[in-house]
Amino acid sequence: MLEAINLKKTFGDYDALKGLDLKVNPGDIYCLLGANGAGKTTTINLFLNFIHPTAGKAEVCGIDVTEQPLETKKLLAYIPEQVMLYGNLTALENLRYFAQLGGHDYTETEYKSFLDRCGLQSGAYIQRVHQFSKGMRQKVGVAIALAKQAKALLLDEPTSGLDPKASNEFSALLIQLKGDDASILMATHDLFRAKETGTRIGIMREGRMMQELGTDDVSHADIERIYLEHMHGDSSKYAA
Repeated sequence: MLEAINLKKTFGDYDALKGLDLKVNPGDIYCLLGANGAGKTTTINLFLNFIHPTAGKAEVCGIDVTEQPLETKKLLAYIPEQVMLYGNLTALENLRYFAQLGGHDYTETEYKSFLDRCGLQSGAYIQRVHQFSKGMRQKVGVAIALAKQAKALLLDEPTSGLDPKASNEFSALLIQLKGDDASILMATHDLFRAKETGTRIGIMREGRMMQELGTDDVSHADIERIYLEHMHGDSSKYAA
């Protein structure tokens, strides 16, 4: 569903990505781990065609995002750390607006079912979004992804700043989407959530993929140990 092929991105003299190869299949929750500057957000921005690659390709369903950006955007939903919604509109109004913007429309009952599936309390459907907590905004963001019928979700630090309950609820939403064969690529610093929610983990450092892990094959302690080894190790030995 999502594939990076020898993906490179340079900003001036800085190599943000140094030949990334990555695949995210339907039903995958792929968690990108790494310190700030590792290349996680750059990777997501390349899939979204917010920036153009210096070399290599980012593909969605086999379509090059630089060659057919409008077609690939129809297949994607993006949930950043702070979901940007119209504060003076209600949850239902936001959902309807963004769904129609993506070429879809539904009955009011169907719109409410999307919000219900995402765990938003029914009393909040007609509340203006400027009153919402971050966790509530994230739920509306997932409802928009459902209404858009997105095949893949790109998430950039979606649980940052959430309390444990809200973070757990958001993880449960992602697991539901995985059951619908959505492809999810999530940049995160949260090793615990990566293990609990993810199916695969990719550890990045300085624009390179250092190691990929299946979450069923490692414990929480293993992930922390491997992650810290890469963060403190000599990255030159991983050079191409």
